[in-house]
Amino acid sequence: MRAYRSVLSVRSPFLDAIFARRAAEGEGNPLDLRELLGEEVEVGYEALQLVLEYLYTGCIRDLPKSACVCADVDGCAHVGCLPAISFMAQVIFAASIFQVAVLTNHFQRLLLDVLDDVEVDNLPLILSVANLCNKSCMHLLERCLEMVVRSNLDMITLEKALPSDIIEQITDSRLSLGLVSPEDKGFPNKHVRRILRALDSDDVCLVRMLLKEGRTNLDGAFALHHAVEHCDSKVTMELLDIGLADVNHRNPRGYTVLHVAARRRDPKILVSVLTKGARHSDLTFDGRKAVQISKRLTKHGDYFGITEEGKPSREDRLCIKILEQAERRDPQLGEASVSLAIAGDRQRGKLLYLENRVALMRIMFPTEARIAMDIAQVDCTLKLTLDSGAKPPPEKELATIDLNETPFHMNEEHLARMSTLSKTVELCKRFFPRCSNVIDKIMDDEPELAPLQRDASTERTRRFGYLQDAVQKALSEDKASFDKSGS
Repeated sequence: MRAYRSVLSVRSPFLDAIFARRAAEGEGNPLDLRELLGEEVEVGYEALQLVLEYLYTGCIRDLPKSACVCADVDGCAHVGCLPAISFMAQVIFAASIFQVAVLTNHFQRLLLDVLDDVEVDNLPLILSVANLCNKSCMHLLERCLEMVVRSNLDMITLEKALPSDIIEQITDSRLSLGLVSPEDKGFPNKHVRRILRALDSDDVCLVRMLLKEGRTNLDGAFALHHAVEHCDSKVTMELLDIGLADVNHRNPRGYTVLHVAARRRDPKILVSVLTKGARHSDLTFDGRKAVQISKRLTKHGDYFGITEEGKPSREDRLCIKILEQAERRDPQLGEASVSLAIAGDRQRGKLLYLENRVALMRIMFPTEARIAMDIAQVDCTLKLTLDSGAKPPPEKELATIDLNETPFHMNEEHLARMSTLSKTVELCKRFFPRCSNVIDKIMDDEPELAPLQRDASTERTRRFGYLQDAVQKALSEDKASFDKSGS
């Protein structure tokens, strides 16, 4: 983004001082305006562009639809959803840093006008930005602080989203209004906090030990809600595997675990919760399903934009697709295993087919493949070697299985590998049907193989190698073309 110093210096005292200092020090390197904003608030391109356009023209243009409208086109008024609120907060922060009072006050008034319509979960974002802007946003800070104090947002969530001085003000205000007791100040009891701290430390083993004490349980501590909202996906999956938490349990705000997962926008966590039996049809107290929650967190441009095959999918868009697919009928029994029957009766052919299918999925749809593979725990099994002529190095001999040994016998390693690969295929068919259909067209084109009168698994292996080379070549050419055009 180009910056013209003479114009910017006139309308922004902050930038004028920056340019003067750089001139005095003889700095000639390009100035990155985003670096001047720091890392406390991530200011997007559209928000920064609006601020610069105002500095150049003195006019405030209309808010861009791609950045301020959410993906819930029919069900949202686009007033209090995250894209609209986040965009205005970013503009306020950038304008405040650049000391552009007119722009700061304009967007502060816009937020104050719609604050009553803002979803409660988005209030901490506004409060955090208003606190950073300090004196330039005092009205917004005071009003938002009052709303958070009277809201049903729990102290653990607020503690992770806001600075300590704001938390202290919220606690004192709730105490003075009698909204919390002096004993706990709105925080959970010590037994619950020990479990939550163990989860924050990624220590599921400690959680198991604390549960054995019998002081509380996972549902009473809302531990699964906490893990889904704040912890790594691996911790969440381990907690789900304990099997002692109800995935459809509601927290005091009426959110099920799936509702919280929709807000987290992590595809791996979403799929993990859904595969454990989470009900996609459950509503929040204000009548929203998980898919609506996810849509109102995602920008219109991010969801409706085109994603090229072979390119990683955006996680927020992928989350919506997963929840939309969950709302459709679940696959019938055996539907996810049709391709396995096509692979042939022999176990070796099935293993080769599964290896090739999952490998092709990783090339063409890397994000979706990684989600399914992690949940199926493919990496915990031994990888199969498809070429007996190439002996693996000594350090990798224990990490591979040779399918070309003669005679071939199924053992525990083969069965474990087949089980995880089968689960990967099933997850992809259930949650990523578009991707699976593309792979089906490549892998299950049986009429092409029939007249060849060759071993099906051998032919698929040969064709997979050809397709792999072709896809990799195409991706390399696209990258080279992009790099050339960018330079």
